Amino acid sequence: MPEVRTKKRLSVAFLLADRFTLSAFANFVDVLRLAADEADRSRPILCEWSVLSADMTPVPSSCGVKVQPDTRLRQAGNYDYIVVVGGLIGDHNTLAGEELRFLQERAAEGVPVVGLCTGVFTLREAGLLEGYRCCVSWFHHQDFLDRFESQQLVSDQIFVVDRDRLTCSGGHGAAHLAAFLVERHIGQSAATKSLNIMMIDRALSGEKPQPGQQSLRQPRDALVKKAILRMQQNIETPLSVSDLAKGLGVGRRSLERRFQKDMNLAPSRIYLELRLERALLQLRTTQETVTDIALATGFCDAPHLARALRAGRGLGPQEYRRAQVGTITGEEPPVGVLMPSNAI
Repeated sequence: MPEVRTKKRLSVAFLLADRFTLSAFANFVDVLRLAADEADRSRPILCEWSVLSADMTPVPSSCGVKVQPDTRLRQAGNYDYIVVVGGLIGDHNTLAGEELRFLQERAAEGVPVVGLCTGVFTLREAGLLEGYRCCVSWFHHQDFLDRFESQQLVSDQIFVVDRDRLTCSGGHGAAHLAAFLVERHIGQSAATKSLNIMMIDRALSGEKPQPGQQSLRQPRDALVKKAILRMQQNIETPLSVSDLAKGLGVGRRSLERRFQKDMNLAPSRIYLELRLERALLQLRTTQETVTDIALATGFCDAPHLARALRAGRGLGPQEYRRAQVGTITGEEPPVGVLMPSNAI
């Protein structure tokens, strides 16, 4: 007798943008794979997944590895979700025209669509995010605003679920979003098993803060983490502590107390340290003028940056640049020059 095909509990189709982010795709699909079967035998029993294509041409990822699609668009079945994995940030319309139309048609029919990593850019270009909150990585926050107007952009959570639109900051966030869907359709035990096999301790909910710039001083308080992410997103035009607190839905004094308890420093001091570290990074990695660097990091002018650097690091911009040349050539830094702190 022929095998009877039963409907899976979770069915997902992928549309891969040209030069897509391989890690976001791999993390998401691996959670599905591990949830679909016992242990890691990978049989698509409880859920299934397909990579769709207009012409079946292998799709290159941003690192060069290619993925071979398995289903033509005209043979596409019914799916619980259509997942778009975004490509490099500078590319526009990174899905073929036929694939974009397919995405728009399925969305119009009520099929939920998912944007992984820069896939949120593709969804926005396709007109599928009007009236929706959407998630983008803090690293690409300004890139998104430069390209689109958005009143509901979220850059301090790992993923956002707003009705039938699901968007994710990328990286390990893709695994947590996939686990969220597995738990919704298959069960919590399947989601937990998948993450544990991937060496992820537990599932994180969407509102958990995105990890930001790495630092030695690690905040533990979730509110403080979100505040620091917003600081990192607003270096050129710093927010006041009052505006920062308002955006997070707390009072200024409450935010200052949380910072003092968690970091033993005021938020204004942390903000200044972040701006100084960004200025030092630009001084050692670019040939930009001190004036341009000062303006890009929220200082009024070059003398303002110089005073802040001297007070905080013990040297001015030009001295710092000379010290960097010395470390590259093996020379000793000038007497009295302090090398930069990595406290933040």
